[in-house]
Amino acid sequence: MCTFPFDFPKKIIADDAILKGDGTLTYFYRSGSGHYVSLDTTRGIQGQTAVLLSPDLQPDEWSCLRLVYQITGLKFSPNPSMLNVFVRPEGESFDNLLWSSQEQSDGWLIASMDLRNSTKKYKILLEGILGADEKSSIAIYELKMTTGYCIECDFEENHLCGYVNSWNPNVNWFVGGGNIRNAQAVMPRDHTLGTDFGHYMYVDSVYAKQFQEVAQLVSPMIVTPISGCLSFYYQLHRESSNIFMVYTRDLHGSYEEIWKMNDVRQGEWNLAEVDLNALYPLEIVFEVAFNGIQAGYVAVDDISFSAEYCTEERGAVFNPQEAGCDFENDLCKFHQDDKDSFGWSRVKVKPNIYRMGDHTTGMGIFLSKM
Repeated sequence: MCTFPFDFPKKIIADDAILKGDGTLTYFYRSGSGHYVSLDTTRGIQGQTAVLLSPDLQPDEWSCLRLVYQITGLKFSPNPSMLNVFVRPEGESFDNLLWSSQEQSDGWLIASMDLRNSTKKYKILLEGILGADEKSSIAIYELKMTTGYCIECDFEENHLCGYVNSWNPNVNWFVGGGNIRNAQAVMPRDHTLGTDFGHYMYVDSVYAKQFQEVAQLVSPMIVTPISGCLSFYYQLHRESSNIFMVYTRDLHGSYEEIWKMNDVRQGEWNLAEVDLNALYPLEIVFEVAFNGIQAGYVAVDDISFSAEYCTEERGAVFNPQEAGCDFENDLCKFHQDDKDSFGWSRVKVKPNIYRMGDHTTGMGIFLSKM
């Protein structure tokens, strides 16, 4: 974890940082209090790039990188600042984009990125690009890398693993436990620690104004393909007719139901397991609909994931080797669409100052469609 303590140098930049954008490079500066680093237009101009480069990493287990950041500027800027996160594998000539954002905010935001276990060393590269606004800024408060999947959470840390409540005027998810008590509901002990001081997420019907008002708890976006078993513990109080469902939601806002509550033991923690195939970017949505203001509460704790499926039934298994191709020898398992009259061609060019070579080696073959 890095929280930018006082011993950071005033200018923070990697010695081997690559010049990008318009060819100029600026710096991330440590704040006066030493608690974050930032890039803004008081020290740079539009299009300038600042880079932070991690030491060599080689985790032998699946890991999650969490980034606490803020981007500011004009509300409807046509060219806002941008923050990118790349993976730079050892021995490769190009950086692989892992995550990117131009989302502006009044406070700190959390981004979560899954990192596969690797036999090769790599570095994490953070790239900030200043936008066109006079008061553009990019700030990074914390970088934290932990073992496990980003969708896993026991809600014991204040960042809640990047899970967020989808705000509703009446019913919302709140942090429970930690000796917090709602006077109108008998709240449970958490599942992780089994004490009054552990934490979980809950939604209470006491503020519902109409039939089946909906509350949603949304996971971080899954940006790295995963397949396996999603599990979590949940608890229901009072009404068994409440609707509790789990969906996946893609980048286009399309929902797919993957689990629905059926029989449940009230007043105790119940284990739910469901097979999950996230082969493209997805969020997990925990949704509760109450049937009235006296419908009690629903609580969720200890969300976890395993690469082994919950049941013997198997969905589509994602194989990166089959889906990937560098086109050096052939089209691998890709094929031309017969309806496409122009088609793709394998091309090899000699790189120069006006054009780049292929991504794999710089001197190899890539696909081109004229």
